[in-house]
Amino acid sequence: MQVELSKFRIKQGKEARVNEWMNFLNEHMEKVLLTLEDEKMYVEAIFREKVGPFEYLYWFSVQGEGGINVEESDHWVDQVHLQFWRECIDYNFEPVDLTLETVMIPKKILNVMEKE
Repeated sequence: MQVELSKFRIKQGKEARVNEWMNFLNEHMEKVLLTLEDEKMYVEAIFREKVGPFEYLYWFSVQGEGGINVEESDHWVDQVHLQFWRECIDYNFEPVDLTLETVMIPKKILNVMEKE
């Protein structure tokens, strides 16, 4: 199992497009959740933060072993998601992977995740 929290900077001037992106994901959640199965993604959450003139997106995920990468997906919602990503994420900012210190998942939840 892989647990991650990563930080990405939004390109300046793309904040409205990020609003559209997050709305797209929320409006198509049923389809988005189907794509997570192929990725063996148990939990994925996106957080947003504004610091000075910049905005950041944080991706939190809990993923099982052997899933496909989103870039390999044939699902149309993943293709749209990646288009938004390419347009809105600032590649001049080195993404930050925060250091995992501990994972707290009750055994009954962990057992269900491991059966998948």
